[in-house]
Amino acid sequence: MNKVLLEKHDGYAIVTLNRPDEMNALSRELRAHFVTAFAECARDEAIRVVILTGRGRAFCAGFDLKELASSGTDASEEADNSMARAMESFKGPIIGAVNGHAITGGFEMALACDVLIASDKARFADTHARVGILPGWGLSQKLPRLIGISRAKEIAFTGSPVFARQAYEWGLVNHVVPENELMPRAIAMAEEMCRCVPEILARYKPLIDEGFCKPLDEALRWEEALSIDSARQAMAHLIAQRREQVISQGRREKE
Repeated sequence: MNKVLLEKHDGYAIVTLNRPDEMNALSRELRAHFVTAFAECARDEAIRVVILTGRGRAFCAGFDLKELASSGTDASEEADNSMARAMESFKGPIIGAVNGHAITGGFEMALACDVLIASDKARFADTHARVGILPGWGLSQKLPRLIGISRAKEIAFTGSPVFARQAYEWGLVNHVVPENELMPRAIAMAEEMCRCVPEILARYKPLIDEGFCKPLDEALRWEEALSIDSARQAMAHLIAQRREQVISQGRREKE
């Protein structure tokens, strides 16, 4: 059985972790299948958005500790960044549809997404300090920037779960929805993203991510330069046409 399922739709794909009986723990096999699935999404130019979710009651419970304990090696062989690199190789937006527990490595995977939608059954926890290893996929750096340093330290130093509503209040997730509405909401968002101009959607993500790492004055100059370059490549009549389409859509949504 494939440990990661890949479904392709019109403009987007759904990547589903598929070890429900093991809470989608990150076994070696699952990690290999995950890398393969994201590599396929990165190669396919028709896929502009990816939805990442888990099957069953968990999004992902982190590394498979039973497999790790039986390996007879130190943990360094398991702590590679292949999954994070695979997600980075996909240039479009990644929507995390967090259906349940997102623990430690699963928490890091969620933070590697661009937008998070959580089921009301979702919970997040960082147990790195409890199991005796430091994070290596960006958790210690991304989380403080997202929710503030003191809240991030509370999560890291206690290992206590953060439930969906609190995660929303702290700015960790964008939306919290009932369990049965999670995938429809994620799909609707993916379809909205797919209405964007494909080449601009792919360039917008690094514009935000890379600019966020720069001082504001430098980021503003960088954005201006890229905007001028983009405008040189754009046809005025196409921009006007697309603007009218956006306005028309907005009018229909108000009716």
